[in-house]
Amino acid sequence: MHYLCYLSIVKNCVITNMGALLAGQMKSSMDENLKKNQEFMLTTQEMQLGRQMAMQQLLQQKMMAMQLARQREMFTWIAAFSATVSLGLLAGFTRTKKPILIGPIIPLGFLTAYNYDMVYGNKMERIKKDAEYILEKDYNLVAMPKGPLTFEDVENFRKVK
Repeated sequence: MHYLCYLSIVKNCVITNMGALLAGQMKSSMDENLKKNQEFMLTTQEMQLGRQMAMQQLLQQKMMAMQLARQREMFTWIAAFSATVSLGLLAGFTRTKKPILIGPIIPLGFLTAYNYDMVYGNKMERIKKDAEYILEKDYNLVAMPKGPLTFEDVENFRKVK
């Protein structure tokens, strides 16, 4: 009887030790898998964010290219209008000798020169440099009132509506 009792105790100890050993290995394996899964998720999120940023930049570049192409198209019309009106005013001046007819040629020239500089000159580069300066040195001019938006601000606004 003592022998059976001893065997039962030894058997229970072996099973308990094996269970603890297996549980420890499973926990270690699960921790490793969890860590690998978290690293994979972080890498995936970084890739997704990078793609979203690239897509936003590409979309912005395409929109700016379309706007510049539109301005170039508009410039041809503005230049043609300015040339036609200027020739008409000069013709009127030569007939009537009234100097008032020459006056509108000056603002038309400025308008045409400004648009030419915008679409074919380096005005966009100057604007870009000025924007970079503002972001670096005069950031307070473009900062949002009351700071950046927060989740709470959006939720409060949503609840009011």
